[in-house]
Amino acid sequence: MSSYAPLLAALVALLAGLTIGKAWERYKLRDGKWIDRRRARESPHYILGLNFLVANQIDLAIEELSRAASLDADALEVHMILGNLYREKGQVGKAITVHQNLLQRPRLSRLEHAYVLLCLGLDYKRGGFVERALEAFTEVLRLDPKNEYALLNLQKLHEEQHQWTEAYDTRQRLSKLAGDPRPQNQAILAFLENEIGLEAMRRKEYTEATRRFEAAIDLDARAVPAYLNLGDVRVAQGHERDAATIWERVVEVAPDRAYLAFDRLEALAVRTGNPDRFTRLCRRLIEDNPQDWRARLALSRHLAASGRPSDALDLLFAALVQNPHALSIHQAIWRALAALHHPPSLVNRYGELTEHAVFYLDPHVCVRCRYRSTELLWQCPHCHDWNTFVEERIAPAQDTTEVEV
Repeated sequence: MSSYAPLLAALVALLAGLTIGKAWERYKLRDGKWIDRRRARESPHYILGLNFLVANQIDLAIEELSRAASLDADALEVHMILGNLYREKGQVGKAITVHQNLLQRPRLSRLEHAYVLLCLGLDYKRGGFVERALEAFTEVLRLDPKNEYALLNLQKLHEEQHQWTEAYDTRQRLSKLAGDPRPQNQAILAFLENEIGLEAMRRKEYTEATRRFEAAIDLDARAVPAYLNLGDVRVAQGHERDAATIWERVVEVAPDRAYLAFDRLEALAVRTGNPDRFTRLCRRLIEDNPQDWRARLALSRHLAASGRPSDALDLLFAALVQNPHALSIHQAIWRALAALHHPPSLVNRYGELTEHAVFYLDPHVCVRCRYRSTELLWQCPHCHDWNTFVEERIAPAQDTTEVEV
């Protein structure tokens, strides 16, 4: 039995050490009193605050978390959450004060310091203090070089300032952290390359612009604006045949966005004396996708301009079946009917097709934040994400009445 005594003593010492360590972790001596570090997190106010936060009841969440924080002024995470809630509520000054006070604590770990700075950077960004936000996010990255949130917010700040090169470099760092060429990173880098190319194009530095647009296409084969802008560069350089080839590639790689090149292709076809080239392109798109109302609309405008309003009207009626609510189709029909002096049979047919239509101006909506726009935008002005707009279509109502036999 005596042989087990040293082992037993070592075990008792180990358990005592663990107990003391846990107690030291949990309790803190302050003003001569032992304070339970977990009181704030284990209080009902903390739990209620989190529940209200999940339910998006910000005011109630602030009230309960403030009570939880009063139980322990050193509860770092509770104060960080409170500051973030003040920011989300629009009380930016209050959020900045909370997070600045947290930075004054003498024993913050390196990681804690980085995350408080990140919150402060978000406060500055929300308040419009761009330079301070840039400094805060840069300092976060000095403390924690792999902080993806700091990199992402730094990129967004550069984008908002149209500092496209800096935004591109930041996104590259973020992409390297991911460890693999993810499609989302490649697509965003492509859009940023395109913006850098546009700046070069405005300066008439066509060689640099071409390099940027081609790099964007290499990064993402569906980078539609890069194709459009690269074709514009070719036209500016006097290479119209190359421009036509580039714009027609949009039809191959992104047929759902082909309509963005229609005006360019039609103008070029007419200018070069080969209008049938545009006609063949539109008919091929219609054949490949019978629901493509935009190709029908573009072809109808082309035919109407060529003095063929009757053929144009047939295409417009077919487009109307696919999308009866697009105002642009109705406007084209009114013009075609006017050119034909309003034949009663065609006017009646138009009335039958539009009996239940609701007109609207081809709206687009951001799938991330639901921001609406009458035109296709490559970057959402509200949430600042790239390539998130889709065309909003109003589906015809379905008759759910059952017919009794």
